[in-house]
Amino acid sequence: MWAGADFNWHKLIRRNDEIHSKAWLKELIPHKTQFSGDAIQQVYHVDFYNQDDELICDADSWCFRTDRDIARERGTKYEDIKSKPQRFYTDDELIDLYPHYANERVRGAEPLFFEDVTIGDSLPIMAKGPMTVTGFIAFAQGWGSLYIRANKLAWLQHRYHAGLGIKNKFGIPDCPERVHWETEFAQTIGAPEAYDYGPERFSWLTHHITNWMGDAGFLMNSKARIRRHNPVGDFLLIHGEVVDKRQSGDQSLVEIKQYAQNQDGELSIEGTAVVALPNK
Repeated sequence: MWAGADFNWHKLIRRNDEIHSKAWLKELIPHKTQFSGDAIQQVYHVDFYNQDDELICDADSWCFRTDRDIARERGTKYEDIKSKPQRFYTDDELIDLYPHYANERVRGAEPLFFEDVTIGDSLPIMAKGPMTVTGFIAFAQGWGSLYIRANKLAWLQHRYHAGLGIKNKFGIPDCPERVHWETEFAQTIGAPEAYDYGPERFSWLTHHITNWMGDAGFLMNSKARIRRHNPVGDFLLIHGEVVDKRQSGDQSLVEIKQYAQNQDGELSIEGTAVVALPNK
């Protein structure tokens, strides 16, 4: 289960750039968790280069390897959700949620200057959701999944990676990503419902920052840690606050703390970002 990342950007990625990468396993860290008892945090490091072999980005990302039987049978993280009735949104509730989308501000070409930012400033709240299976699949289409294949392409993948396919209720080997659209399958690994993609949630935090900083800003670092699954029906509000500003060489840097809560006030993801802003 993908659980977080720490990205550092060094150069702009420009149209027609060709990107290649180098990746390696960096760490294996044991943990005790509410979700599945023993778990292993698996950390990978990736360096990204452009066609001139310039380092444009480096990143750590991590997932957790869990015991699915223990998560399903004895995990305590989602006991409260499992006892609740299925969520249903009334029209009035949806009317209250959607103004967040209508009022979302994208700064774009209007510069945000370093001198106009003050420690303690709040970023505009950004909404995501309510979560749907359609939304999860839409992200997978754009992201480019390793495992979502059909017909001959699926056969080829399972032929060369025989242990990859997990049989569905029809006895057909199918991809492990079904946890994102099959609630029954998601529950076999201890999740309460079909749930969102972790990298998508990470991208929401960067989206929150780039809306605020505008085209003249440069996102230098984004680090985030996922704290719980977002099952179907969840609605998120993403918050941010300026916690520091400083000069570093010729760069004017602003540090931001972010967090997102679901409709029940539960922490979904938290992170930090560092942005370079122009001066007046």
